[in-house]
Amino acid sequence: MTYPGDTIYLIGDAKSSQKNPITFQYSQFFIGLVVDPTNGRIIDADCSATIKLTSRFVRSLLVGRFMDDPNVLNEIQKRYFGSSQKALLVAFGDALKKFKQYQSDVALSK
Repeated sequence: MTYPGDTIYLIGDAKSSQKNPITFQYSQFFIGLVVDPTNGRIIDADCSATIKLTSRFVRSLLVGRFMDDPNVLNEIQKRYFGSSQKALLVAFGDALKKFKQYQSDVALSK
């Protein structure tokens, strides 16, 4: 898949529980987001899941949403019941922090 030239890529990471297969395979939980920087809309998403269905489900929760939409975290809590739920919430929060830093840096450079 090719993304428009103005999109940005964000990584959010978090520790997953010690007994989680993600920890054994990746050491941490990661979420990758392709974002339209003009409005914060999530264009694509993936995560370091051990099951492809998990990645597809996480993608369905995030694509089309906006980075600063507070309902994203509520939606994850309401619909994602994998053992890495907390890690997913923290990783998204980390990516959101990086997005806000990006916005701040862009505003300062103007």
